[in-house]
Amino acid sequence: MGTSPREVPMAADTRTDAQIAEMRAFNRFYTRLVGALDAHLLASPYSLAEARVIYEVAHRDGVSAADLARELSLDPGYLSRMLARLVEADILALAPNPSDRRQNLIALTEEGRSAFGRLEAEAVAAVGALLAPLPEGERAEICGAMSLIRRRLGDMAAPAPVVIRPPRPGEIGLIVGRQAAIYAQEYGWDASYEGLAAEIAGAFIQHHDPAREGCLVAERAGQVLGSVFLVDAGEGVAQLRLLYVEPSARGLGLGSTLVEQCVAQARAAGYTRMKLWTQSVLVAARRIYARAGFTLVRSEPTHSFGQDLVSEFWECAL
Repeated sequence: MGTSPREVPMAADTRTDAQIAEMRAFNRFYTRLVGALDAHLLASPYSLAEARVIYEVAHRDGVSAADLARELSLDPGYLSRMLARLVEADILALAPNPSDRRQNLIALTEEGRSAFGRLEAEAVAAVGALLAPLPEGERAEICGAMSLIRRRLGDMAAPAPVVIRPPRPGEIGLIVGRQAAIYAQEYGWDASYEGLAAEIAGAFIQHHDPAREGCLVAERAGQVLGSVFLVDAGEGVAQLRLLYVEPSARGLGLGSTLVEQCVAQARAAGYTRMKLWTQSVLVAARRIYARAGFTLVRSEPTHSFGQDLVSEFWECAL
């Protein structure tokens, strides 16, 4: 007799379970870490909640109690009593809201600004002491991961600016690995692409001429978001290679920015023509190349990276 659908045991999603467990473990760790960072406030005359209110008021040009309660997830009654204590201590001042007389706007007094300055200096010193033992690369990695967590989980605060710069030690290997992982996930390419990318990147590291070749990296808050290489193809021709943009950064125009700056560098280095090789399935990249002035000059079917593809060769005059 067959088993009814209701009797079939559900297979556990072990990957999801492991992810949930890791996130809960991180939350426990970070709660302990934040508690340690906040311990320096115990020597101040303000509670942790009061210090956070002072911080929020310092960073806003007039804020209402309702806004503070919502931003800090505080009970309105508890917040009202706290605000009264801080007003009595001459840390905060209340003024009628011109656009809504039912509300008061909250601001720091002169004494409040001094108190905020002391609290901010103590907080900066505490975080600085935590980061100080780490190498610069690890500090950038941690800050980049924190920024990524905030964005992925819905923090809509303005992101840090994107910087285009040369690669730092260790980043070219990271770039090769990320490209290989992305193309494997999105297009099913096998490890032979990683081998090719590693060969191109390795040759660049060992032999490139800094006056005529280069690598551009797009970075935000310590996280690499994309990159492109400019290499000498001989006879006055430059070649654009290994363009990629992280999926999380798509839609920001980074691909176009990287290509435009790569073309500008080739032109400034004295090249007269530029070429590139790509695949027809990389539709977004093809649009970027066309906008940058490249023209498709030849295409041919090929079996590469474990897939049946159409290789394309593009060129532009500089």
